[in-house]
Amino acid sequence: MAWQSVSFLTDASHAEPICDALLEAGALSASIEDADAGTPDEQPLFGEPGSVPSSGWTHSRIVALLEPDADIDALLGVATSAIGLSEAPAYTVETVEEQNWVQLTQSQFDPIRVSERLWIVPSWHETPDPAAVNLILDPGMAFGTGSHPTTRLCLEWLERNVSEGCTVLDYGCGSGILAIAAARLGAGRVAGVDIDPLAVEAAHSNAERNGVVALFADSAMPVAGEYDVVVANILSNPLRVLAPAICAHVRSGGRLALSGILREQAEEIIAIYAQWLPMQVADTREDWVCLEGSKP
Repeated sequence: MAWQSVSFLTDASHAEPICDALLEAGALSASIEDADAGTPDEQPLFGEPGSVPSSGWTHSRIVALLEPDADIDALLGVATSAIGLSEAPAYTVETVEEQNWVQLTQSQFDPIRVSERLWIVPSWHETPDPAAVNLILDPGMAFGTGSHPTTRLCLEWLERNVSEGCTVLDYGCGSGILAIAAARLGAGRVAGVDIDPLAVEAAHSNAERNGVVALFADSAMPVAGEYDVVVANILSNPLRVLAPAICAHVRSGGRLALSGILREQAEEIIAIYAQWLPMQVADTREDWVCLEGSKP
């Protein structure tokens, strides 16, 4: 079986509406790309993890996957009419042959070297350095494969700050990668909490795969207690709202790390958390920062 991949150009204001209209009209999938990618006019967009930058690309390319027998002209006509365009755009078509999609997806995730002694290894790969601390990870549907700069920043921070037997809380645990790393680096009691039940499920599976004992819970059942180390790699808006709860879990003399923060957001987050503990920039990568502080 072979599917039809249809692509055409549009502008930033029409890109998202036409994707929605294509899906309503029967497209199997629809995505937006920078039409100038790989050229001097490429337009980098930055946003928080899990979010779509609102500005969009000035020159956008829409790529839609259609059934083998779909009437392209009719489907495009319905979609463009639905968003008020007078005519359908010019398009190109490519044939997409049936593939082993699981194998293809897995091939996109390679082992990641975080530091001299810390690796992230997808569960289907051989470990490149058996002597290292290898975090065996199956991302599943939860955020946190280790490739994003914010995750790397937190892993490096944990490597510097986790001491033998200390207690660690991963606030917004996603795949569980940070909690698992803390345990593998020598932490004692380790816990994680997330708003997404799928994340909690993925974190449990990943902990078992790594031989780690950790308590992961849905945020509907808040984790109680204070910890020596608390790390929160989530969006800046939740970091603002959850500041009192996050800081309440840091024991006196304990350490806190925050990430998921863009450079221009750092001063505001520092000011908010100053009510409970002083924060400063620990490290940066690309346009992202990791903040750290100790509770008096």
